[in-house]
Amino acid sequence: MDKEKLLYLKRTASQLRKLIIKMISSAKSGHPGGSLSLADIVSYLFFHEMNFNTENYKDDKRDRFILSKGHAAPVLYAALSLKGFFPQEDLSGLRSVDSQLQGHPHRLDTPGVEASTGSLGQGLSMASGIALGNRISGIDSNIFAVIGDGESQEGQIWEAALTAGFRKLDKLCLFLDYNNQQIDGNVSDIKDIAPISDKWRSFKWNVIEISGHDFEEIDNAVSRFKNETERPTIIIAKTIKGKGVSFMENNLKFHGSAPNEEETEIALKELDNE
Repeated sequence: MDKEKLLYLKRTASQLRKLIIKMISSAKSGHPGGSLSLADIVSYLFFHEMNFNTENYKDDKRDRFILSKGHAAPVLYAALSLKGFFPQEDLSGLRSVDSQLQGHPHRLDTPGVEASTGSLGQGLSMASGIALGNRISGIDSNIFAVIGDGESQEGQIWEAALTAGFRKLDKLCLFLDYNNQQIDGNVSDIKDIAPISDKWRSFKWNVIEISGHDFEEIDNAVSRFKNETERPTIIIAKTIKGKGVSFMENNLKFHGSAPNEEETEIALKELDNE
């Protein structure tokens, strides 16, 4: 990845983070921590990797993105607005009754949303079904999905993992947002999912471990996924919950709490400086 592209993706990720803070602050409700931790991955996928835009988003041959951890919807909405799926000013309606931007993604309400998610554990099943359907239909496109580490305690994740591994769904690329925090505390304290890499390997997946905030590592991992022809791929991305805002980083309070006016001002100033 050249320096110009790298700088562009970093700036885009910072812009996504600012939009996340603004919309959650406006709504006085939402999940900033897990949205901010995904901004770099979403920046890379939507603004560098995926064949997905306003012109082809109903084309069966498009790449797809499934946000299984649907409470991180603000990062998805921010990306879709920057891609032109709806006006950026619509973001201020997050979680409003008559808004198309609800607290969890809704496929029928929001342009560009591929799946209605938020009931944790279900997104990987949807992504696996799409990947299998594409194979049957002879469609050669990639399916990207994101799950959380707390979400990985759900049994349906492992049913889907078993199916995808057994069916050798090599066009399926799953990101695990591994920030080790869920609403009740640290994942390692609530219900530890380690050794997570060994588990996925045992389900016949290609396992890659990276920093979820390093664009060159993300780029290399996705390249390895595209060269894999026998297995689905999981990219285990070590991330920081609340990444980019100092007082939100690794702070459980901001799993599902909106910043107040003063905190919003500080957060946006930090992101501007970045």
